[in-house]
Amino acid sequence: MHDPPAPRPPDPGSPPPLPRPAGVRLVGLTGGIGSGKSTVASLLRARGIPVFDADRAARDVTAPGTPGLDAVVAAFGPGVLLPDRTLDRAGLARIVFSDPAARRRLEQLLHPRVDAAAAEWLAARAAEGSALCVYEAALILETGRDAWLDGVIAVVADVETRVRRVVERDGGPPEPVRARIAAQIDDDERRRRARWVVVNDGTLADLERQVEALLEELSPVPPQEGAK
Repeated sequence: MHDPPAPRPPDPGSPPPLPRPAGVRLVGLTGGIGSGKSTVASLLRARGIPVFDADRAARDVTAPGTPGLDAVVAAFGPGVLLPDRTLDRAGLARIVFSDPAARRRLEQLLHPRVDAAAAEWLAARAAEGSALCVYEAALILETGRDAWLDGVIAVVADVETRVRRVVERDGGPPEPVRARIAAQIDDDERRRRARWVVVNDGTLADLERQVEALLEELSPVPPQEGAK
């Protein structure tokens, strides 16, 4: 944990803020592949904090029969489909992580759809009385969403630990994992721009202690001035 960075004005190309129900704080949760971001999200949920999973929402908006899937196929061709006509996410990831222009094109297709799902989810949580919600996504900082969140939690871990975790989880060689890590912003940048940093190089018990400390800090955090 460290002192919060100064609020950063939105970049000209940043997505518009999510509609913010009155009285709801929306905190970001991010981290690179293999960092343990999803584990932190699970720990927060287990402690009663609602977490919106933007990566899962991206899968939902590209499910078979959706306009999102049709748009991706139109942009990248039928080669991004598996034989069962579902999206070949691993194949598409290989394309966009090696081609920044392709990655931006994919983001332009998916992010507005994911944000619409997030706005609907946030309104539902507000109706349930939730005062603190978490927006979990891998690309919060890269896409400028940190400008309209009430601070960002960054989960970081050393590169070798991240590579080992992904190889153990998914199988396959480490080289593609290293390439994906290299295509993302590094943890030094995440540390600089995050309001809270969770270091996930140790045991699950270590991580749980950090999450408990994090929740103590999150409860009194006021929304940023001007947040919608």
